[in-house]
Amino acid sequence: MVLLFFAGTALAEKPAVPAKKAMEQAGQEIVKTVAEGCKKEIETYCKDVIPGEGRVLACLYAREDKLSGRCDYALYDAAAQLERAINAMSYVANECGDDLDKFCANIEPGQGRLADCLKKNEAKVSGRCKQAFQDVGVSLK
Repeated sequence: MVLLFFAGTALAEKPAVPAKKAMEQAGQEIVKTVAEGCKKEIETYCKDVIPGEGRVLACLYAREDKLSGRCDYALYDAAAQLERAINAMSYVANECGDDLDKFCANIEPGQGRLADCLKKNEAKVSGRCKQAFQDVGVSLK
């Protein structure tokens, strides 16, 4: 449940960005990787699939034996990006768990609400939690 507040970013190689924007960027980068790398396959095999909720990925996986090397690599790269985002998310959730329990216990996870709660309580949030956000390149501001 706590993990849903931050849908990650790659570990800090970029300037810190606000948590909500980081969530959007991570998702967009993963989608872009697959869309560009598997463009031919999507146009050929999945053109009638309505994007969303993993339907295009399901279509690609159903035709796994017909995918080009480029598309295979794009799917592998997207999986690696997702793994980095999940690792960053897990790290932040672990480091900020006490702060989330203390300041955000009544906040429903999703759509950046927990990150917004931590931002509103930034002055009271532990140094450990602030450092975790900094470590993954995300700011509470």
